[in-house]
Amino acid sequence: MSRNTICFDIHPKEFKEKLLTWIDGSFDIFFFLDSSGYPSKGFIQNEYGFLAGIGELEKMKVDGSSFESLKQFQNQCQDWMFGYFSYDLKNEIESLSSSHADDLKFPEIYFFRPKIVIEVKDFQAEISCFETDDFIRNVFDTILSTPIKKLPLKSSVSQNKGDIKSRMQKEEYIDAVKEIQNHIKKGDIYELNFCQEFYLENATVESLFLYSNLIEYSHSPYSAFCKMGSHQIISASPERFLKKEKMRLISQPIKGTIRRGKNEQEDNDLKEKLFHDPKERSENVMIVDLVRNDLSHYAQKNSVQVEELFGIYTFGRVHQMISTVSALLDEEENKIDAIKKAFPMGSMTGAPKVKAMQLIEKYETRKRGLYSGALGYFKPDGDFDFNVVIRSILYEQTKKILSFHTGSAITYYSDAEKEYEECLLKATTMLEALNL
Repeated sequence: MSRNTICFDIHPKEFKEKLLTWIDGSFDIFFFLDSSGYPSKGFIQNEYGFLAGIGELEKMKVDGSSFESLKQFQNQCQDWMFGYFSYDLKNEIESLSSSHADDLKFPEIYFFRPKIVIEVKDFQAEISCFETDDFIRNVFDTILSTPIKKLPLKSSVSQNKGDIKSRMQKEEYIDAVKEIQNHIKKGDIYELNFCQEFYLENATVESLFLYSNLIEYSHSPYSAFCKMGSHQIISASPERFLKKEKMRLISQPIKGTIRRGKNEQEDNDLKEKLFHDPKERSENVMIVDLVRNDLSHYAQKNSVQVEELFGIYTFGRVHQMISTVSALLDEEENKIDAIKKAFPMGSMTGAPKVKAMQLIEKYETRKRGLYSGALGYFKPDGDFDFNVVIRSILYEQTKKILSFHTGSAITYYSDAEKEYEECLLKATTMLEALNL
């Protein structure tokens, strides 16, 4: 049984604001995936202005392996599916474990079939569900009649006790970086993505306002606002983990960050500095090689290629170095196995990947959970698109705990002080959105 679909003409900005207000006020479960106004340019191409999966027809039940359960669920549904993979699924993929504390306790994997799907491209919205035309027209009319929720003048965090805190003091961070560099000198690893958590307790959050603030500051192409009951995701990710278009797979790892300039000339100078920085280029090449290797496990022979190396892309507060790697999926491979073999993404682990993840567990102090995982969607035909969960705020409404991580790539040539400053630079977008 296929979904019934009707296409409507819309004004995208107004429709988006009304849609967000409606789903936030009416549904406990939804995924809203958003290009947040980032233009398609270079190798960053957005299929949708925004895409929403609303309400839950059914959700995946994990029976044994998460990835095998997802295969069964996808084969059974043959429909739209929205959801995420958390970083700690690494323990199913490799002989790894995690013993750190996790206050938020998001499920390790979560996928659901939505009642309603809304696809927006340019000035048209397609609304699809398993209901009648009258039902769909009523949904559209309800959205249009929804008053837009005005943003508050003050913080999106309406109540909190105390300031945002880090799980790791600066001195601890510096010492850990030096220990990681000792592993590099011994040849255990070449590079490692080292992260720290920032958190706020007793926080009452207006999630919709927080999301609106976040994308205003960032304009990231893989943003997301998601609710699964008390678990909420407010994301302004600039990074694509993996996309499938028919048989073509695309991964776009980020390695290399520099701040924005105060004027156009300084901005251009900083982009040039990032492009020519030998440390950043070295980091980028290491991860590109790792991604090429990951893709080769399920790609057609000789189909893996680097389509762009050292691309410089600009976001709200930073410039990033992004490379694009593609491959053709081997016809004998399952698409979900392809995700599994590439997960977690190399840009958030290091090289070699397994040893890097072992050392991440040793030197980081908290579970990453959903951070540095991936969220996105499957289409009914099996195509998919998933981001990397970075520049993201995670919120547990019942416990009133808010959390976000930032990190940087540690190499032999890293300066621990500068790596710490990079973590703070990446935290700026979240702190500005929170008005903290």
